[in-house]
Amino acid sequence: MAVLNVRIEDRIRDQLKELADAEGVTVSEYVRDLIMAAIVPVYERPVDHGDEPAPETMRLADRQALSLLHRILARVLPEDANDVDGGRDYQLDRARVIEAGFTGEYWREVAGFRTELSRRDCGRVLDILDMFRVITFSRKRLKDQGNDIDEDLAYSLEFQGFDHNDGLESHMASYVKYLMSDGRWAELRPQLERNDDGNSHHRVLDTYLRMLAEHRRITDSRDRGGRRDDYFLAVDELEQIAAARVHPSRRG
Repeated sequence: MAVLNVRIEDRIRDQLKELADAEGVTVSEYVRDLIMAAIVPVYERPVDHGDEPAPETMRLADRQALSLLHRILARVLPEDANDVDGGRDYQLDRARVIEAGFTGEYWREVAGFRTELSRRDCGRVLDILDMFRVITFSRKRLKDQGNDIDEDLAYSLEFQGFDHNDGLESHMASYVKYLMSDGRWAELRPQLERNDDGNSHHRVLDTYLRMLAEHRRITDSRDRGGRRDDYFLAVDELEQIAAARVHPSRRG
């Protein structure tokens, strides 16, 4: 067992001795227990994307505002209220907790809040949707021209949604649902419906990002003008994007 030497003032040593005597332990045991309590939590809930950690402290002004809001709700809620806002007694209890400063109960104030989906990840979702839109319209154009692609390639180019069991991807799936709620990207809805309403059941973000990188390389290499046809993909380009699904380490 390691030995730790710490220099402290005599009065601090004397105070530690008094505290240790009161607990019936040696000074060494008392200090060791304090250190263990500081660095080894009894239980620490694993944090994943989607879990908003409870605030460890709040500014007095924030506590005052929250307490006031809880007390206002307690007055305006109907007597038989039993929804997510609870009833009068629940709101008054929340106000008392905030006013008393019981930090261990602050988690109730953020229960149900999700970690923010960053601008970068929101942008990724938009780029992925736009890529699959181009792929979908390109496939339709090829089919209309009598040059349809085979089923295996078509399946590998479908938008399968995201993994609902993964913290980040489930958040992205929620964003997709929100974006499509006003009718945008309607051409992708049938693909989501064929894939358990957009639940891929396995993580696909890395796969999509490889496909997106290949799509960008293709579009960057082409001399595009302002015509709509300039954005369609040829069969060999669709094959390149589909091939990017495979991780480089697994390619032959």
